[in-house]
Amino acid sequence: MCTMSIENFTKETAYSFGANVCGIGSIDRFENTPAGYSPLDLFAKCKSVIAVGIALPKGLYEIAPRLLYGHFNHEICTVLDHLELKLSREIEEKYHCLAVPVPCDAPNEYWDAENMTAKGLISMKHTAVQCGLGSIGKNSLLINPEYGNRLTVGAILTDMELKPDPVQPELCISGCRKCIESCPVNAILDGIVNQKLCRLNTYGKTARGFDTVDCNICRTVCPMRFGKKG
Repeated sequence: MCTMSIENFTKETAYSFGANVCGIGSIDRFENTPAGYSPLDLFAKCKSVIAVGIALPKGLYEIAPRLLYGHFNHEICTVLDHLELKLSREIEEKYHCLAVPVPCDAPNEYWDAENMTAKGLISMKHTAVQCGLGSIGKNSLLINPEYGNRLTVGAILTDMELKPDPVQPELCISGCRKCIESCPVNAILDGIVNQKLCRLNTYGKTARGFDTVDCNICRTVCPMRFGKKG
């Protein structure tokens, strides 16, 4: 009888819990991570990183983002964090290892108020790259070959040595500048985003105090927004 590998069990379980993607990276791929933002800074025993992601529906890219896109773009973080927690417990119980779920967004510590610049506990988009889930586009967003830039990504750190997935080739279309040229506040410059300009233009509130997303043009104009098959 063929026994399922740890890597396949982890991925199949993640998919059964609702993940659209799951990839694995070895800790040595993170050796050039800036000090304070390595998986090892959170969990010194980390030997492998598991990245999981859930994609927004394509339909949310076809409407004004203010309310519906904004609501579900926020809600997906809660769903993903719950998935990470369940998957971490499942891995620990089956393999008698340690698994540390890392929130896909908040909470985090770093905030530069003057420049309105935030940093997560670890960079989830760069974690996704090191786990074989995609590459970074000129708009600084993760691009996945199947789900485009619709993924929200979280991570699990483990003390197990797992076989890493191959890193993806560059997916951003060479010569394309649609995201850069379409940004209404010129916040994008070849992979770097001025967070202050972006935040002031993007986030707002309704009269009742509900959070809104007023701009997601860099996502929706991207030819790779829905992946290679579009």
